[in-house]
Amino acid sequence: MLSPVIDPDGAPFWEYAARGELRVQACADCGEVRFPPRPCCPHCRSFASEWRRTDGRGRIWSYVVAHPPLLPGYAEQAPYNVVLVELADAPRIRLVGNLVGAAGAALDSVPADRVRIGARVQVVFRDDGLPQWVLERP
Repeated sequence: MLSPVIDPDGAPFWEYAARGELRVQACADCGEVRFPPRPCCPHCRSFASEWRRTDGRGRIWSYVVAHPPLLPGYAEQAPYNVVLVELADAPRIRLVGNLVGAAGAALDSVPADRVRIGARVQVVFRDDGLPQWVLERP
């Protein structure tokens, strides 16, 4: 499976995720949250930033169900979903991930017919720190 490419701006995101915390970058001057992480605030142009913990809850904003042909490791689990989650406590932030039955479950652990736009989800983390999503009410 592909591993995330970690750059200096996004490294704190992955460090917190490895500890089971979902955090987003925020401007330390104007307070605006931003994702993906970057060195400069697009609102006030400040270079001061901090990482704010979120409660890890959100709603599915959009999704797609991936079918073969795919990379071999992914094709074995297809079809599977890829969701775009809008965070409840930072609604301008949307994160891509997979809706799974439990932390670390296979990508195909939630049938495609159970994925719905607007469904409430909660973040969980695989053993390697990759954020995934589970339904709040399965």
